[in-house]
Amino acid sequence: MKIIAGNSNRPLAEAISSYLNAPLTKASIRRFSDMEVFVEILENVRGEDVFVIQSTSYPANDNLMELLVTLDALKRGSAKRITAVLPYFGYARQDRKTGPRTPISAKLVANLITSAGADRVLTLDLHAGQIQGFFDIPTDNLMASPVLLPDIEKRFDCKNLVIVSPDVGGVVRARAIAKRLDADLAIIDKRRERAGVSEVMNVIGDVDGKCCILVDDIVDSAGTLCNAAVALKKKGAEEVDAFVVHGVLSGGAVARVSSSPLSKLVITDSIAATEAVRVSHNIEQLTIAPLIGEAIKRISEERSISALFK
Repeated sequence: MKIIAGNSNRPLAEAISSYLNAPLTKASIRRFSDMEVFVEILENVRGEDVFVIQSTSYPANDNLMELLVTLDALKRGSAKRITAVLPYFGYARQDRKTGPRTPISAKLVANLITSAGADRVLTLDLHAGQIQGFFDIPTDNLMASPVLLPDIEKRFDCKNLVIVSPDVGGVVRARAIAKRLDADLAIIDKRRERAGVSEVMNVIGDVDGKCCILVDDIVDSAGTLCNAAVALKKKGAEEVDAFVVHGVLSGGAVARVSSSPLSKLVITDSIAATEAVRVSHNIEQLTIAPLIGEAIKRISEERSISALFK
């Protein structure tokens, strides 16, 4: 196989390469003076099984364009099969029409990736499961639970643990983790009583004297997560931590987390950590390199991916 790394998350690509004991393929991905993307693959890829590792995180449009141009270069270089490996799939939150004359951008991006030359997609914890159906090519959506669950078990006494969904939309994810840990489940019911009035957080479930773990797929501004932590503390939670797959953490999110009641926010390295994240006292990263590396190996060898999660 051949592994090509984009510029969005080079450390993760190198860790995956190390896990597979396969060096990264030499490629030049650079910008012209007007910021046009130019890609040149510096090794022969004819007839090869090629994996392109690129998160479409910030700057999302630049990283997406990098991915598309790389896929086109490989297609024109006669690669046998091209798999787009997207540890974080940008635009995933735009998965439906939210009002009149609004786009479904996740579907548009899926079409672009397919048209650019991808034969297959490998991604991690899509924001909405139906996005797999937006692709007209085989799509493997990995779960981060094999990375998160062992860390939760190592850190906490599961007898006093409550898994909390920060909103109603994340209940399925939270219930699955609670079931695996044999822990209780709680839900944050968030509602705005009227325009101009702040949101009211109601906690559904018993959290008094418990260690609460908020679980979600994406943390962006961290407003909902931090407000949920405050609500849990008011209901008597002994400790509040959060385990989130994709740490977007835009704007003042890191400062917000640092000043919140959260003891720890644990994220994965699906998105490259900023300097603010690296120096934060209550944000930690877990690596998904072995998980994605093993999935790449199984795809190349035509073996089961679902067996990773049994």
